[in-house]
Amino acid sequence: MDIGVVFPQYEIGADPAGVRDFAQAAEGLGFAEILAFDHVLGAEHDRRDPPLSGPYTEEHEFHEPLVLFAYLSALTERIRFTTGVLVLPQRQVALVAKQAAQVAVVSGGRLRLGIGVGWNHVEYEALGSRFTDRGARSEEQVQVLRALWARDIVDLDGRWHRIDRAGIRPRPPEPIPILFGGLSSVAYERAARLGDGFLLTRVGGGHVSDEPTEPVENLVARGEEIRGLVRSNGRDEDAFQLAGRLNYRDGAEAWMRDVEALEAGHFASATVNMMSNDLQGPGAHIGALERFAREVDLR
Repeated sequence: MDIGVVFPQYEIGADPAGVRDFAQAAEGLGFAEILAFDHVLGAEHDRRDPPLSGPYTEEHEFHEPLVLFAYLSALTERIRFTTGVLVLPQRQVALVAKQAAQVAVVSGGRLRLGIGVGWNHVEYEALGSRFTDRGARSEEQVQVLRALWARDIVDLDGRWHRIDRAGIRPRPPEPIPILFGGLSSVAYERAARLGDGFLLTRVGGGHVSDEPTEPVENLVARGEEIRGLVRSNGRDEDAFQLAGRLNYRDGAEAWMRDVEALEAGHFASATVNMMSNDLQGPGAHIGALERFAREVDLR
């Protein structure tokens, strides 16, 4: 099982040298991927109707994932990049296809596109996108992405998207895997029909929360549920990539136990989340990378 790291979005700072140092340290220590969360805008939560229930506010700093990965691809050689997750329905899908293809080209095919539907209706409104139909619209967006990546000319007349004999160049050197994320049965079913994999996360344990980490057994059970849905859709479950989550806060004994559980549950990869653990700035996070790599013996 590959082990990667969650990019510490709201703790690493805006110094490009620090961002570079973190990525190069992760690659040098043997981490397989860098996964980055996504938000275009942060919004105040006070006096909202409907309320905003997600964990991030206007105070959280977020680097844009695809621009970030294009930068890091020039500074690294092997490490993979995963959006975890890009809020796809709030974006213009043809632009996402173009940007993702460009990252795939300049990185030599090191991109996995994790997508989800998000929770921040203020962000959707500011970007000129509808919030209420975002789930269904994302399914058609996946079809558009794959068509634009695969064909010179696309002629498509969908429910939400029209492409009149047009295409993108350069196209990615190989198909970009599309992984879904989310915590609902609808997201699991959608991924089982359309996705190349699923990015599972765990509640608590250092994700803007003081809650204890959700047991890894819950993650394994959700993974098996998704694999069952893949089978019921007549698809190859062995080709479907399950990605899990480790939490730095839990300590070395838990890391080893959780790695073994995820491997036994047929997870292809996992990322360790180090945020919300009093680690501020690239130096502290690089130190945490070194500790994790040493304890888990990544090499």
